[in-house]
Amino acid sequence: MNLPVLTNAHSADRLIEIVSARLALAGVVDFRSPPAHPTGCCGRGCNGCVWEGYFSALAYWRDEALLRLGGIDPGGEVMAN
Repeated sequence: MNLPVLTNAHSADRLIEIVSARLALAGVVDFRSPPAHPTGCCGRGCNGCVWEGYFSALAYWRDEALLRLGGIDPGGEVMAN
């Protein structure tokens, strides 16, 4: 499964779309929703920007979803499905 690298809102939305579709296809209906986009970014490139936290939270959501789907090996590598 080719997943986008989290670099901006578009890549985050695409990741959510792909992973959510895989969960639905697998019949997983009780998995939690992905984190919501941040709303408090000032756009100044702060160290510790809210987007950095969002990308970390979204990566955790992605990893948990892939574990649920059986798509991550114990070393953390995404396996092709």
